[in-house]
Formats: sequence, structure tokens, C-alpha cells
Amino acid sequence: MKKRVAIYFTGGTISMKYDREIGAAVPALSGREIVENVPGLADEIDYDIVDFGRFPGPHMTPRRMMDLSFRIRETLARNEVDGVVVTHGTDTLEESAYFLDLTIAGDKPVVFTGAMRNSSEIGYDGPANLLTSARTAASEAARGLGVLVVLNDTVLAAAEATKTHTESFDSFQSPEFGPLGVVDKGAVIIRRSPLKRDHIPAAVVTEPVFLLKLAAGVDSTLIDACLDAHARGIVVEGLGRGNVPPEVVPGIGRALESGIPVVLTSRCQRGRVYQSYGYEGGGKRLLDMGVIFADFMNGQKARIKLMLTLTMTGDIAEVRRAFRP
Repeated sequence: MKKRVAIYFTGGTISMKYDREIGAAVPALSGREIVENVPGLADEIDYDIVDFGRFPGPHMTPRRMMDLSFRIRETLARNEVDGVVVTHGTDTLEESAYFLDLTIAGDKPVVFTGAMRNSSEIGYDGPANLLTSARTAASEAARGLGVLVVLNDTVLAAAEATKTHTESFDSFQSPEFGPLGVVDKGAVIIRRSPLKRDHIPAAVVTEPVFLLKLAAGVDSTLIDACLDAHARGIVVEGLGRGNVPPEVVPGIGRALESGIPVVLTSRCQRGRVYQSYGYEGGGKRLLDMGVIFADFMNGQKARIKLMLTLTMTGDIAEVRRAFRP
């Protein structure tokens, strides 16, 4: 018996084609039009098409992510549905995938995919990625792994996946831990499972939560701007092992004194933040001040997690526990 998969189309490059008047690609294709370009899909899998939207990746917001999460939870509750595929713009795909990973419980696979080239380009990868993702969502091997990201025949955990290149087919990778598996000639092969899955049963998102990237010589100007904008939380992409220029420290202190959680990540693509250094702005000093360390998490994922955690609790100690490895 064929498995049934619901395919949610949210937009992104997979739905785009070149517009001659504009001189660039724009959203144009419906879910049905995209599926018609996937030979063999109907022979393998029964599917339902859900046209959630035609949003380019930069148009996705946390509130839309929450709406998507609610809709998919309702779909997964149907006994006849075995899994879900979500097509998404690759610019923010990792954020939406992680958002759903945190807010959706259960074992049925939810698989995010997209395309690095639009439908007007030679080498349009959307149909192949969609077929591979549908196979993954229908596979027993993918159950219980949390939300997945599948592009270029590679299966990644949403909590670990990130976009590493602006357009390369193998852009999505897990730089620290590697893929969970691959899809080879239609076979979904899983070689490892995530060791930990977090679940945050939030119904809304807490905003605004800001993400700041630091660089040499930066001061507290941006931190203070976040405070003036009534920030509910701040994520700082620090330097190296998790350090900041000394001129940033006063602003971090003002945020903490105001009861606003400050979460620290690294701007490096690999490695975790750690309290290695005791100089002014060093990780040990920041930890002693009350800054929350985000371990291996990158800045954009830490922001998603902080937004959802703050919906559940305003207690800084509870927020700190949520970020413990």
C-alpha cells in the first residue's frame, strides 16, 4: 500500500520562474504545477497538495512559522497521513525547519526542502529535491528523527542544518556533526539519529528578539538600540569561542540589569561557545555576568529558540536551562 504524504507549498525558489519584464525570478508556480514536473511521484506516493503561500524566503516571519506549525500539526493528526513535506525558500529554510522541530511533537516525518535554482534555469533542482523529500517523509526509517531537511539527496536534522553557500546544490550541511543519512536511488538510508530533541509547546511567539553580529571595535550602540526598541531578548553572535569587544560589555550589562536575557553564540560556523577567557569581554566574564551560552547553536537558531522559550517563561533561570546541552 502506498503511503500518503501532505505537501505544503510555502514558496521560495522552487516556485519561481524568470519574469522578462522584471528581469529576475519571482514566485509564479502553484503546488500543482510544481508536482506535475516530478515524474514518478504519483506512482510511489499518494499525496495531498496544500498551497500555504508563495513567500520568498525573506518574506517568512515567526508568526507565519507558527501558523504553518499549527496547520501541519492538524494534518499530522489525521490517521491516513504518514508524513509531511514542506517546500520553502532556502534563505530562511533552516529557521522555519527548526521552529517546527521545536513546536511539533510526534514521530511522523516532517521534511523541509527547496531549490537552489528556479524553474527557468538549466539544472532546476526542485523536482528532484521534492521527490527525494517525499520518499523520506513516507519512509519508516525517518520516523522519530524530528523535523528533517532534505536537499541534494542528503538527510539533515533541522536542529543542525544550515545554509553554507549562496547557490551551490550542496549548500545545506551540518558542519559540526554531518548528515543523518542519504537518499540513494530511492532508498532512504539513515546512519545516525539526533541524540536530543527539544519540544517547546508554545502557541505564540515572543517579539521582538534581536540578533546582533559582532566585529572588531564594535561598541554598545546596537545593544542600546535594542533596549530602546523594547527588546524581549537579545542574541549576540560573538567572536571565536564566545567573546566580545570590551566596549560591548556595558550594553550587555544594561540589558541583563533590565531583566532581558542575552544569549551568546559564535559567528564561527563550527564549534561551541565556552568560558575559555577571563579578560574584559571574554567568555568567562560574560558567563559570570549572567549571559546564557548557546553551546553549538548558530545565531539564527538561538533566536528562534529564545522567542519560543520566552513565550513559556520569563524566568531567566528557566531560559538558561532551556539552552543547556
